[in-house]
Amino acid sequence: MKAAIVGGGVIGGGWAARFLLNGWDVAVFDPDPEARRKIGEVIENARRSLPSLYDRSLPEEGQLIFHADLVDAVQGAAWIQESVPERLELKHKVLGNLTDLAQSDAVIGSSTSGFKPSELNHDGGRAIVAHPFNPVYLLPLVELVGKSSETERAANILRSIGMFPLNVRKEIEAHIADRLLEAVWRESLWLVKDGVATTEEIDEAIRMGFGLRWAQMGLFETYRVAGGEAGMKHFMAQFGPALEWPWTKLMDVPEFTEDLVDLIAGQSDDQSGHRSIRELERLRDDNLVGLLRSLKKSGSGAGGVISSHENELTQSTSASLPITGDRQIPQSWTDYNGHMNEAHYLEAGAAAADRFMELIGADADYITAGKSYFTVENHLRYLDELKEGERLIITTQVLEGEGKKLKLFHFLKNADGKLAATMETLLLHVDLNSRSSCPPEATVASRLSIFAAKHKNLPLPEGAGRYVGQKSQVG
Repeated sequence: MKAAIVGGGVIGGGWAARFLLNGWDVAVFDPDPEARRKIGEVIENARRSLPSLYDRSLPEEGQLIFHADLVDAVQGAAWIQESVPERLELKHKVLGNLTDLAQSDAVIGSSTSGFKPSELNHDGGRAIVAHPFNPVYLLPLVELVGKSSETERAANILRSIGMFPLNVRKEIEAHIADRLLEAVWRESLWLVKDGVATTEEIDEAIRMGFGLRWAQMGLFETYRVAGGEAGMKHFMAQFGPALEWPWTKLMDVPEFTEDLVDLIAGQSDDQSGHRSIRELERLRDDNLVGLLRSLKKSGSGAGGVISSHENELTQSTSASLPITGDRQIPQSWTDYNGHMNEAHYLEAGAAAADRFMELIGADADYITAGKSYFTVENHLRYLDELKEGERLIITTQVLEGEGKKLKLFHFLKNADGKLAATMETLLLHVDLNSRSSCPPEATVASRLSIFAAKHKNLPLPEGAGRYVGQKSQVG
């Protein structure tokens, strides 16, 4: 699949990274002589952070090509994303050209944060609004506005690259999210102008308080919880009258004078000027990865989008031993040296054991039905360093797979095939209701026996059997 990106700023670069790292070929058209450098820096940030959200490897990266001619960039593209500056006359010109050049079934999306489709297409274009949020390669939300036939096709493509399409029911300036952000922005400008708070104090109020709630529950669900057992009706009855109190200046806009701009810019410099923009971007991305991975564990908010996308990612199978792990090492797994912390070798091996259980049918449904394998003992050997951003591939050999016992040997290697660690695991099949050991169900036992037979004649791995299960009285 091919995507064409027209306009290579922060948003265009983010779109390019999102498609590219999900296996699409990406063509970029931007007359800015700095476009190649700017987009390259955005993509480098994305390569560092996006794969860290997943416990499976993303598709093989597509090909990135820069074009000097719009015709060449658009040719054969299934998705065309316009991300030029927010000037309506410029968008008219660009979208008109794209409509003439695009293949008939291509989606033409505009990253506009404020214009409606009827305004964008006034001069004969056929674009839909596909408004993302920065950084596009990490944040899943895309607001879609336009004809349902077009937005439906667009939504299917967006889901396939791990994004969350939100269809806006009616055309309205600034769609949904930016209208909410604009309200907070206006009130914040008044607070600074009136000397009530500095830019740093406002940011602290958001990130230390309601911002954390919004990330997982949004606005209305947060207030539903605030209503206690009586729910939203109680909350509305308790706090509804406050809407008539003079708490806000939302209907007024402070005059954008040079003094106000200098005041806010100066406070912002005092707050964050000691860091470069690239440093702030990496800090933001690392924090977002941590938050999103936490949400992924619970399935809340954007975490559920990542989990759904991860389940659709194809897992590698081209190995003599089954591949039970294939992922990029996230920043959160590394220490101050940028090397993978020893505890995460164990976590990676444990995930490989879980994956092997899935391969033999001892999956989530099997566990829900009341049976599983419990880990009894592990023996982990550290052989080499693994680094942040490096690809980790794990293969698993069955050493024993009869009756209640399952003994696995995991090989942890980097992308070059160099062995970094081994982990031998002894598991025992258990009835979750009686909490006692028992033989596995026939289907699981049959699938396990196939692997055991294939691996029976393989050489015993170095270090195997020295500790695990040698003195155990299990079974």
